[in-house]
Amino acid sequence: MKDLRVSFRLPEGVIEAVKGVSFNIDPGASVALVGESGSGKSVISQAIMGLLPKAGVIDSGQILFRDPRSHQVVDIAALHRDSARMRDIRGGRISIIFPEPNTSLSSLHTIGDQISEALKLHRSVTQAEALELTREILHLAGFPDARRALRTYPFELSGGLRQRAMIAMALVCHPVLLIADEPTTALDVTIQAQILKQIRDLQQELHMALLLITHDLGVVANMVQDVVVVYHGEVMEAGSIDHIFRHPSHPYLKALLRAVPRFDMAPDERLVPIREIRPNTDNLHTPKHPLPPDYDRHRPILSVRNIRKQFRIRSAGSGHQSRIQAVDDVSFDIHRGECLGLVGESGCGKTTLSKILMRALNPDQGQVSFYDGHRDIDLLALDGKPLTEFRQRMQFVFQDPFSSLNPRMTIYDILTEPLVIHRIASRKQRETIARELMDLVGLDVRYLQRYPHSFSAGQRQRIGIARALALSPELVICDEPVSALDVSVQAQILNLLKDLQKQLGLTYLFISHNLAVVDYIADRIAVMCRGQLVELAPKQALFRRPLHPYTQALLSAVPYPDPEHPLDFERLMLDRASEPEAWAAPFTHHPDAPASLIEFEAGHYVRVAAGTRREELVA
Repeated sequence: MKDLRVSFRLPEGVIEAVKGVSFNIDPGASVALVGESGSGKSVISQAIMGLLPKAGVIDSGQILFRDPRSHQVVDIAALHRDSARMRDIRGGRISIIFPEPNTSLSSLHTIGDQISEALKLHRSVTQAEALELTREILHLAGFPDARRALRTYPFELSGGLRQRAMIAMALVCHPVLLIADEPTTALDVTIQAQILKQIRDLQQELHMALLLITHDLGVVANMVQDVVVVYHGEVMEAGSIDHIFRHPSHPYLKALLRAVPRFDMAPDERLVPIREIRPNTDNLHTPKHPLPPDYDRHRPILSVRNIRKQFRIRSAGSGHQSRIQAVDDVSFDIHRGECLGLVGESGCGKTTLSKILMRALNPDQGQVSFYDGHRDIDLLALDGKPLTEFRQRMQFVFQDPFSSLNPRMTIYDILTEPLVIHRIASRKQRETIARELMDLVGLDVRYLQRYPHSFSAGQRQRIGIARALALSPELVICDEPVSALDVSVQAQILNLLKDLQKQLGLTYLFISHNLAVVDYIADRIAVMCRGQLVELAPKQALFRRPLHPYTQALLSAVPYPDPEHPLDFERLMLDRASEPEAWAAPFTHHPDAPASLIEFEAGHYVRVAAGTRREELVA
């Protein structure tokens, strides 16, 4: 790429998205393109693929592609996006993995049809040959049953398998260059490690080059040899990973490295986002439910006991019903003013549990009680008006800030909707509260009449937090609130949540799959696997001495932003730590000998087989 310049011609004017970017990718090499959201990374990948939006124009520069098989050199920047030559290169010679498989895969076609379509476009094959080649690439991409996967639809697959289907589609024509645009965004660490291993193995097997686009510096340290750092469409720094991580010279790169949560942070150390949010709590948050002076400080604000939830799934073909135990005998306490982190991989039951606590789902059995300073409220017994009134005390911050904000409502309407529903304050007072909420999360009050689409992902997440705080809740459940945000915006949101907790006396249940994030914000951590809590401990004890094999596997799968500490991909692929039947004694589960949590040391609980003594764990 030589001095590439791309701009967007919009009604409001011309926006320069890429400003003179140059870099090389050698045959078979791995290069990472790193930067925040909006830095121009995806625009560069779209230019290479000839997929720029209609408003996007390549103003100048060259994208010289030399096919190692034919040794011909072609300037992609000079080709028309719909020309036969460009269509031959796109998908046949250069392929791309998009960041969001949900929107990239057609929900109306089977995985087999979608992948074989790419084959038929670029190679002369029969239907039977296309399906056999598709089955082979699905097997290579890590599908446990590749033949069955041919007949499955995307909505029947987990997030990890959908991403593998995208990888298979990109690689079915054996490209010489693979562009992986945020290939593991929002995937949990164990699935992320499997996907990264799959990409790396396939790269070596097919002898192809890799352009990895990501904001995760831990992934960069494990996947590439060279790094190009981009900011506002310009290259700030480029070099080998040793140079980038050990001797960063540009202030922007140093700032990116300081924004990444690490396990070795000091107790009072803060993340340093590139742009700090200054929350203003001067005027807001007089508690709507003040605590009595004599309330019991030692009683937990939320007590969860023996929660179970099972789902019945009916097979479309046979009508046969199967049962899935989503939450299995979960118990824990959250104390007022603390942050309890809840971690585990996708499908372990974290979100189902949070929906039960919010009364969006009813459990099959168990108890949930909330201590309001006067008495314990049985949440599962509440109904009608008492339940509506209670919802002011407990609020929710959703994982995806885009789909959880109504695109037809202004920010003012979104922030005041909770007040309208609960008939709190007059119209004039609601205007004041909306302005104060914007101040609280560091947003300009002039944005109140805008709509959600005109904000960045980080700003939308701050609006979601402001809406959750509109009713002055005592407990806030945060469900993966930073999983899809880049590192600098993630640091902003985490610092904001910590500041609000301290200044407003909030209590958090913080759900995440990222242990480094949970380590930064939580006081205690609960680890969940297959619907069960397998370990619960203060964060220092959990990271100092993880006892359960699943906790150990989660910790070993976190990619560290340091080339000196690479992931052990081979061990992670062989590890069956998320399968209870593979756990060694005394963690093994048997139906006739149910497991239970025992206290190993003060506040540190681990799930072991019934009858196990503490002395056996010490040994």
